[in-house]
Amino acid sequence: MSLLDAIAEQIRACDRCPLAQGRTQAVPGAGPPDARIMLVGEAPGYEEDAQGEPFVGKAGQVLTVLLRNAGLDRSEVFITNVCKCHPPENRDPQPDEVQACREFLDGQIACIRPTLICTLGRWALQTLVDPAASIMKLNGTVVEQHGLTFIPLIHPAAGLHNANMQEPIKEGFRRLGE
Repeated sequence: MSLLDAIAEQIRACDRCPLAQGRTQAVPGAGPPDARIMLVGEAPGYEEDAQGEPFVGKAGQVLTVLLRNAGLDRSEVFITNVCKCHPPENRDPQPDEVQACREFLDGQIACIRPTLICTLGRWALQTLVDPAASIMKLNGTVVEQHGLTFIPLIHPAAGLHNANMQEPIKEGFRRLGE
């Protein structure tokens, strides 16, 4: 068993925070262990909780298209979330829930050693890069932080809730393809 697989097993068995009681299953992440690019979202949604895979709902369908348009195949990237369990009613994760998962995310990053980490949405950006960072200001830009290279991107779900966000989302992913 690889270290990445061992982390996934620890995530599946985790009961560090109250989200463990309400989840169907934890969602460790998916993708090749040697991925050059890692995508980090906020938390699993309803479909992800049901299927145990990240970004399989509507936002995941949008993500697949955005990646394709950027010249990337979803099978080439490792996809995970800051929070590994589905928060009830799709609410934002609480700081203690994010903190409970932080060791797992840091372990995944250390195992995969991606050359680029794309943060999807403000939670991933503020967790991994800067707690005060603005996703709208940094969308699609390269940020060097903590010895890692990041490209913050607006979360694909934002375009599902607000049509005005679709173009900024596409623009950020276009820059990813450059």
